[in-house]
Amino acid sequence: MADGTSDDDTLTVKQQREKRRAEKVAALKKKQQAEKVRNRITVLGSVAAGAGVLSLIIAVVVTSATPPVDPSTIEVEGVQVIEGLDPIHVQTAVDYDQTPPAGGPHNPAWLNCGIYEEPVPNENAVHSLEHGAVWVTYDPAQLSDDEIDRLRDAMPSTYMILSPYDGLDAPVYASAWGFQVALDGVDDPRLNDFIVKYRQSPEVPEPGALCSQAVDGPGKIS
Repeated sequence: MADGTSDDDTLTVKQQREKRRAEKVAALKKKQQAEKVRNRITVLGSVAAGAGVLSLIIAVVVTSATPPVDPSTIEVEGVQVIEGLDPIHVQTAVDYDQTPPAGGPHNPAWLNCGIYEEPVPNENAVHSLEHGAVWVTYDPAQLSDDEIDRLRDAMPSTYMILSPYDGLDAPVYASAWGFQVALDGVDDPRLNDFIVKYRQSPEVPEPGALCSQAVDGPGKIS
């Protein structure tokens, strides 16, 4: 005020007490409002985080719940079924009925699975088929270098043999014990279907036997 006195000096004791009480109530309400805002932000953050975790859990569950393809349900058009194959061991060369062969008498030593850039011995490769390997052969005269590279990149890392085979009547063949299909090229979708259906098949003469720790053919690159 102009004469140097404050507003409180003109108030009665009761009025001063009520004023202080009102100020405390106002301060308390302000504090409570601020806490309410903070709590709301925390709750919203927790809900968002929880939703993110829930979405992740759902995604994992859905992904994990997706069953693998049952090989028995896969149909590969054009597959030749070869019956009456005798899985005996021989020390001599074998005149096979199929080119490339898809089973029958074979060398006692199986061929180590892998990718080869040179032709491999039939008799060793057939022994690997007996163990559940799939043997993919290609005629290098019918494929470009780029196509051969793509074919190599498409091969699984185990129970697979890839090698050139001169004089084939199709660019690519896929062979398993007792089954074979001629393919139109490296992009033929039947190649992947054949591999999924027959690789490590439980129907081979020696399922689960090794496809390594035996002999390498010439030109193995991986």
